[in-house]
Order: sequence, then structure tokens, then C-alpha cells
Amino acid sequence: MGSPRFGGNTDLLLDEALRGARDAGAEVEKVNVARLKISPCQEIYACLKDGNCPLRDDMANLYDRLLNTDAIIVASPIFFYTISPQLMALISRSQALWSRRYILHMEIPAKKGAFIAVGATRGEKLFDGSKLTIRYFFKAINADYTAELFVRGVDKKGEIKGHPTALADAYTLGKKLAGQPSSPAAQ
Repeated sequence: MGSPRFGGNTDLLLDEALRGARDAGAEVEKVNVARLKISPCQEIYACLKDGNCPLRDDMANLYDRLLNTDAIIVASPIFFYTISPQLMALISRSQALWSRRYILHMEIPAKKGAFIAVGATRGEKLFDGSKLTIRYFFKAINADYTAELFVRGVDKKGEIKGHPTALADAYTLGKKLAGQPSSPAAQ
């Protein structure tokens, strides 16, 4: 979860997606990136040698979790047409995983990935930049971009509760990502 606003719209949508995945039988773990201390990539290039980042902070605990999961849902509010800075720090530090996959040709287990984003404005290209960032992040961790949920025009904390279809769509996304459709009509 890339939002620094706990209990906000992104958080509520992600909780619904995780509930859907859990109801489909998946074991889930929610990581609140804003609660972690993750420095952005310092472009040291040490990861090109062995696939490991020399920076020591909370990101060190996330590498194995990113690698050894069957699926990942990235959820972020939109900040100036991109993801939150907290989430961007995590993604920039995933350069080490990109190095493992593309420079060192190390095996990275395949997984599924989904992206949930919430934006206050209704701009036509509101999600374009963030979608591209997430798509390349997923490539680095060998995740197939399988689903997305974008909600426009929602800003005030908890406002998403007034959008029950968005909450239902998040639940369905989680259930499908875990491998179980919610109903024949939802397929």
C-alpha cells in the first residue's frame, strides 16, 4: 500500500481486494510502505555485480517477499499523475531485482500482478504515467500485469465508501487474482 493516508480511499480499496483474495483461499499480507524507512535508489550500481542493494533499511526485508509471492497488488493514490513518493522509493530500489533478472540472468519466480490507483481529478491521462511505472516494476519482479482498477474523482478520506461499485470491483479483482472468479457474471 503506497498511500501515506491510512484508512483513506486507496487503503479501503486494497483492503477489499485483499478480502477477496482471502475469501478465495489466498494467504495475504499487507505492507504499508509509508510506515517503512526506504531510501530511494542512490545509483551506486553495486546491484549490477550480485543483484543485491548495499543500502541497509527496511527494503532489505522486502526483497524476498517480492520475489517469493504468487501475486502482488500495488495500490497507490495519484500524486501529480504518478504513484506516491513512498511507493516510488520501493520501486526505485527494485533496481536490484531488475539487475538480477536482466543483467545477471538469475531466475525470478513468475507471479501475477494487479494495480489499484485512486485520483482526485478526472483527467483523461490521469493513470497513464503510473501505469507505465507499475508495468515496468512488474517486469523487474517477473509479474504478469493481469488486472487494474482505476478510480477518478475521489479525494476526501473515506469518500470511496460512496462508490460501492468500486469497492465491489476491488473485491472481485482480489478474488480473481487469487484464482477464483467471484461469479459467472463477473468473468
